Amino acid sequence: MKLSQIFKGGENKRENRLALKAGSYSLMVSALVLAILIVVNIFVSALPSSMTKYDISATKLYSITSNTKVVVNSLDQDVTIYWIVQSGQEDAVIENLLSKYEALSDHIKVEKRNPDVYPTFAQQYTSETVANNSLVVECGDRSRYIGYDDIYLQEADVYSYSYSTSFDGEGAITSAIDYVVREELPQLYVLEGHGESELPATFSEQIEKDNMEVKSLSLLTVDETPEDAACLIIYAPQSDISEEESEMLSDYVSHGGKLLVMSGPVQDGSLDNLNSLLDKYGVTVTDGIVVEGDREHYAFQAPYVLLPDMNSHAITDSLIEENYFAIMPISQGLTVGESSNGTVTPLLTTSDYSYSKADAYDLETYEKEEGDTDGPFNVAALSENGGKLFWVTSDTLLDSYVDSAVSGANSNLFMNALNYMCEQEESISIRAKSLDSATLTVPQSESTLWSIVMIGVIPVGLIVLGMLIWIRRKRR
Repeated sequence: MKLSQIFKGGENKRENRLALKAGSYSLMVSALVLAILIVVNIFVSALPSSMTKYDISATKLYSITSNTKVVVNSLDQDVTIYWIVQSGQEDAVIENLLSKYEALSDHIKVEKRNPDVYPTFAQQYTSETVANNSLVVECGDRSRYIGYDDIYLQEADVYSYSYSTSFDGEGAITSAIDYVVREELPQLYVLEGHGESELPATFSEQIEKDNMEVKSLSLLTVDETPEDAACLIIYAPQSDISEEESEMLSDYVSHGGKLLVMSGPVQDGSLDNLNSLLDKYGVTVTDGIVVEGDREHYAFQAPYVLLPDMNSHAITDSLIEENYFAIMPISQGLTVGESSNGTVTPLLTTSDYSYSKADAYDLETYEKEEGDTDGPFNVAALSENGGKLFWVTSDTLLDSYVDSAVSGANSNLFMNALNYMCEQEESISIRAKSLDSATLTVPQSESTLWSIVMIGVIPVGLIVLGMLIWIRRKRR
């Protein structure tokens, strides 16, 4: 054998040994990396979903608000949420939401109840027909049933003749938890005996959701206001209260009571005794109705359907942040003078171009005339002096048609005020989350511009760029 062949054979063996050593090293590294990945995957899978999933939805559908965290973190009693659902029919959004409640507190436990296995379980909580993905929240002897229709809400759109769908799972569950752990609920008394309207059904449901009980009250049959009254409500009276009732209400507020009034102009007579409740605060109710002279401050091409400016306060801040409007049809004006008796906070204010027409329901023109009172006016105000007096000068703002025109902002404003009056500020505004697709409205001028850019400028630019590249390569 030649020397060169021996030398070459030795090199081949050395290369083989090196290749084997490198291959073994690569195998060990791969095995180590694979083992690390398996351990990391097991560790991550054991973490709660709140740490591994991120909510990038526009309405934060998979997140919970700080209001819920306040309620849940204050729990000192065990709460069980029964999830009534057949196997394989679990709603993913509800499942995610329930996991977040469990992760927030050791006092909350979620248990599934398959109606195929427990056919009579729900009957002890409700007489309704129970759909899949309904819930029951229970603590001790108190419980609340949450139907699937209470979680996924459908509301008619009066403008498009269609239905909008929203998810109110968080609001319903947090309300139920707050309800079952409370020993006493705030008592609301609604005044009657003066042609008052009934509270709208949707608003009454909202009051119930915020865990308040509503009772009727006639001041003619009692010597004083009830001691357990968290707040008195006067809604859309059509005739005036008596002087005795006015004194009783004034005394109630002076001694720390809370009074919420929604009162607009009436067709017959006046409400002098009711309006006199504002006198001690230096607030005067202007006769007639307020008409807007600024087109940006009224709706439906009707100058008496006001879109007033919102002023910052705990009652209005959540609506201001989300760019909501309150709409106030047929309102009277409030003028605030100097008063040493308490603090008056204007909440809704008309523009400088507004004016009040004393003719009210007998108007012949909305144009400003001689004798009309110049604005601006307040159409909602809060007076505080030991007690609290919240006054709104329109009695139709909770009408379902009016409220839907501003996506429920009116009812949210009123509920915020009610919670503020009853010192339940943590309950303010857990809004249902819309599931409808968001639409982008583009003005015609911008639509034309973008059409030219997308159809003309960009394709032509790409063609020119391609030709330049082709010419450059050809020259090379």
